[in-house]
Amino acid sequence: MNTLGKKIRLLRHQKGWSQEDVAKRLDISIPAFSKIETGITDVNLSRLNQISKLFGLSLVQLLSVTDAEEEKQVQDEIAELTKKLQDRETEIIELQKKVIDLYEQLHKK
Repeated sequence: MNTLGKKIRLLRHQKGWSQEDVAKRLDISIPAFSKIETGITDVNLSRLNQISKLFGLSLVQLLSVTDAEEEKQVQDEIAELTKKLQDRETEIIELQKKVIDLYEQLHKK
């Protein structure tokens, strides 16, 4: 994922929008927007202008990336992944408890 795509993704997450939400607002397909976020496709000036307006930024603000923005993005991604990991660990513990309960029920008979 390129820097611009990461910034667009971060802006989208900050708004709480899905890729579908943004794609509709830009009047493009979801796969087309996904390619913008992942850096698979180059974005023309017209589309960049449209994206900057959508997020309430100037074109310069959209294209400029500061270390603070990158750091915040990394921290946000780490927090998101940490939460997912905690959720999975909780799910695993619950499943282990169920397995133990079932095992105990089978061996009581």
